Amino acid sequence: MSSSDSISLSTSSSSESTESERSKGRQFDEEGTSSGVVTSRIPMETVREVREDPPEELTESNWPAKGGYGWAAADIRNQSSLFWWSRLLNSWLNYIPVISKGVSGDIVSLERVSAIDRVCHGQEGATEKFFYMYMCHFSQLHVRLLLDGFTMGVLRALNVAPTQLHPNSWAYLQAFRILCQSLYLEPTPYAFLYFYDTRPRRPATGLSLISHPSISRLDAFSQSFKHFKDGYFKVVIKEGGKAHFLNADGSTKFPFSWTSNPSRYKDMGMDELSVGHKEVVEILLKFVDKLPTKGLVRVYNSVHPIIDIEGHMAQSGKKNLALFQTLRKEMAAKAKAAGKTNVPNLQESLVEVHVHGETKRKDELPPRPGKGKDVKKIRATLLGTGSASGAGSASGEKGPKSGLIELPEISVRKDISITLPDTIVNSINAGA
Repeated sequence: MSSSDSISLSTSSSSESTESERSKGRQFDEEGTSSGVVTSRIPMETVREVREDPPEELTESNWPAKGGYGWAAADIRNQSSLFWWSRLLNSWLNYIPVISKGVSGDIVSLERVSAIDRVCHGQEGATEKFFYMYMCHFSQLHVRLLLDGFTMGVLRALNVAPTQLHPNSWAYLQAFRILCQSLYLEPTPYAFLYFYDTRPRRPATGLSLISHPSISRLDAFSQSFKHFKDGYFKVVIKEGGKAHFLNADGSTKFPFSWTSNPSRYKDMGMDELSVGHKEVVEILLKFVDKLPTKGLVRVYNSVHPIIDIEGHMAQSGKKNLALFQTLRKEMAAKAKAAGKTNVPNLQESLVEVHVHGETKRKDELPPRPGKGKDVKKIRATLLGTGSASGAGSASGEKGPKSGLIELPEISVRKDISITLPDTIVNSINAGA
């Protein structure tokens, strides 16, 4: 990124305003003294924050628009991004996690767009390969870079760039992945697409996946994404990321730019699937009731993924929960027998622990014989029992409900110590 892409803040006060403040201060002191009352003043300095955007960012709006994109819908061609201001992009990236934990900094670079860039534009004039992403991919759908093989495979099969697939369809993709991983299944692009049709439009706009009502196992994603199109930025591939995103011949593993001809899928038959794809589809078809897409997406921000998945299963029907628990045991035994190590089983949390309190100290959680750290006890302590009795009910207030919790940037693992307030640690020790 250029020097203009960093945060730049400056503060200044004009000599006139400073002199005016001093004049007012002298007048105030004189009035206080003349009235016989001694007034103790705290000297105050007026500071004004002046936004100074880099000159190159200001002049970009005068550049001529890029042509040759008549195949894209007008609203796509005309939509600029808020993130042509480097300051705004850096502010968002300070709060929204985008890159997975442990990913090296020389893989990708997150950079602003220019004032005339549009999300449908290609790589013209670029010295490094890049693709666009929407901020909602990370803030609401919990996508993280690097993209895995499953995600890149879906984009390649659909022949679309990441921003060309509608966010609602990204939700299906995210939910499908986490569901497969919880069942020790390898998520595959064509097993996923078996449940959906696509109907590309002309002129090209965001591609949506249309589920088959009779076979779809994920319910409709109800999240509203009305204002996401003005929040795109560049993911630039650096030297260390070429092996992950590019093939040996230098071609990209999925379309980096929008295409005018997304793939059309309709009524894919079981006979079109390979043995591996069939296994995934057949297992998921065993579920009777539809599974909660939004709940499964939230698991990416979960303290204990399997507990929360089971909670969402129970909400969608007792049959689903019983089947999930049975399938999970069967698939775990099968994966162990086959020596599979490349499919995450979600036993560990997906996010990190940051438990805040006025007093903090590191405390190792008390072990239970054969069961590691007591995760459920911590959840109960943080949430309360949800019963009518207790301190909360004594004051006429309802205690916190037991159930699922969603705490950003939190995890509880079996092999690390975490920082807890003394009050929580004492309550855990007292109940042990």
